[in-house]
Amino acid sequence: MKISFENPDKVNGLLTLTVEEADYKENVEKTLKNYRKKANVPGFRPGMVPMGMIKRQFGTTAKVDEINKLLGEQIYKYVKDNNIQMLGEPLPSDKQEPVDMEKEAPYTFMFDIAVAPEFKAELTGDDTIDYYTITVDDKIIDQQIDVFASRAGHYDKVEDYQANDMLKGDIRELDENGNTKEGGITVEGAVLMPEYIKVEDQKKLFDGAKLGDIITFNPKKAYPESDIEVSSLLKMKKEEVADLTADFSYQITEISRYVKAEVNQDLFDQVYGKDVIKDEKDFREKIAEGLKAQFAVDSDFKFIQDVRKYLVDKVGALTYPDALLKRIMLNNNKDKGEEFVEKNYEQSIKELTWHLIKEQLVKANGIKIEDADIEETAKEAAKAQFAQYGMNNIPEEYIENYAKDMLKKREYIDSFVDRSIDRKLTEILKNVVKLENKTATLEEFNKMMQAE
Repeated sequence: MKISFENPDKVNGLLTLTVEEADYKENVEKTLKNYRKKANVPGFRPGMVPMGMIKRQFGTTAKVDEINKLLGEQIYKYVKDNNIQMLGEPLPSDKQEPVDMEKEAPYTFMFDIAVAPEFKAELTGDDTIDYYTITVDDKIIDQQIDVFASRAGHYDKVEDYQANDMLKGDIRELDENGNTKEGGITVEGAVLMPEYIKVEDQKKLFDGAKLGDIITFNPKKAYPESDIEVSSLLKMKKEEVADLTADFSYQITEISRYVKAEVNQDLFDQVYGKDVIKDEKDFREKIAEGLKAQFAVDSDFKFIQDVRKYLVDKVGALTYPDALLKRIMLNNNKDKGEEFVEKNYEQSIKELTWHLIKEQLVKANGIKIEDADIEETAKEAAKAQFAQYGMNNIPEEYIENYAKDMLKKREYIDSFVDRSIDRKLTEILKNVVKLENKTATLEEFNKMMQAE
């Protein structure tokens, strides 16, 4: 097989492969012999069908299959052997002339290959990158304690209504005279939180309400933009409440008020495990320790984002084979069409640029990802997920089992590999560049992240 590669502008490559009969003949004959062994043709015993008949029936198909397989193997071998940094998949070239596979070899095939632009991305001690540490102050510790106390709270039965209380009562449809409508809609034990009523005059009807009071209100006026909320309250289908205009009475049979847990030993034990925390001072210190660890992850994330911005600016604008990359993108998103490609191409190029830069950084710093790195990243993800629900004292074996379950799902693997690379790259680069250490409150930090 003859292979030639043209790349005059460095980014648009044309790979030409000329296939001779000798390249595929032996494998095609093997395939046809296997066909012959399995062929079930009336009038012939198994394995005794004339080879001429097999060739006429299956010869071209076998040849096409073998040549396609051969082309795929040789393209990727050539790309690898010649260190061509190919972007995406090779596509049949517009310059390709029709190939008549019924005729004898040679056959010529041409493929367009998108090649990554040449550039150098590196960081040294002469490069300065900001590194933000989030301040853990009394205010944020108080906020976290409030979160813990809220999660560990409970409902008390009370006699009078206040904002955010939950009501339970019997709801009945009224007629035009304000009387209970005979055969009308009735729901017993309907749960209602007036604080979430969208219209202010309807919400005010519940102000100062007491146990046993009967409130007259209009569900459709209370939730004018949400038939779902009305249907949920009245235990009806959404379509059934579309034309509902009637007022309803609501007799309060129960008022429940959510009360936060007290900040005492019970809360300490619930959050961190029995007898781990001795007093409130210890509790606050433990919270501060957890927040610092959590915020360190956020600081590292911002650092790698700042590295990205710094290097993208340092490398400057890169030349890509735009027309070819758009063809590749369209080929990978045939169901979405050209409009999708045009809309998303610019962002895909930004992501591609960072991907190429990161590849150079990973190679330059000898970063390799082992199974242990991916497992550790999965465990950190599991801990973070539990922490979102205030579960900070999960036994290590549960964390490990949860992480193993996630690693069984393909959709998690790629993200864990990427995060493992980012973790290693971050730790290395923090020791390579000059860090401009800065502090920020959580509010300031979040504003910076939103601005990006």
